[in-house]
Amino acid sequence: MRLALAQASAALTGGDVPIGAVVLDATGAVIGRGHNLREATGDPTGHAEVVAIRDAAASRGEWRLEGCTLVVTLEPCTMCAGAIVLSRLARVVFGAYDDKAGAVGSLWDVVRDRRLNHRPEVVPGVLVDECAAVLIDFFSTHR
Repeated sequence: MRLALAQASAALTGGDVPIGAVVLDATGAVIGRGHNLREATGDPTGHAEVVAIRDAAASRGEWRLEGCTLVVTLEPCTMCAGAIVLSRLARVVFGAYDDKAGAVGSLWDVVRDRRLNHRPEVVPGVLVDECAAVLIDFFSTHR
């Protein structure tokens, strides 16, 4: 999670919400990194999770990320939860909960929907206070 927090800090340079993510392979090696790029690129899909998943897929040379873990500082939204399922990630670890848009247990639970063909393990609340503090600090100066 500390690597994801470092990625969150990188989002600030582009004026983006500080959310960071990393993808680890089955051995624990980092194969993908990402932070929010929506403001910097004007891309609505530029969420940290999608950026990290794309990076991991490029690193692996395939879209299937079986056996891999996504670690992200904020609970993924519905778009990112869909990307998690479609990329076949084995596990998603997140820090802060997102009561307004969270799709990994808070508002929706997309990744554990029994109607889908893949359901990753979910590990919530890792370094929750640190992850939440980064967002609270950011929004205290932006609202």
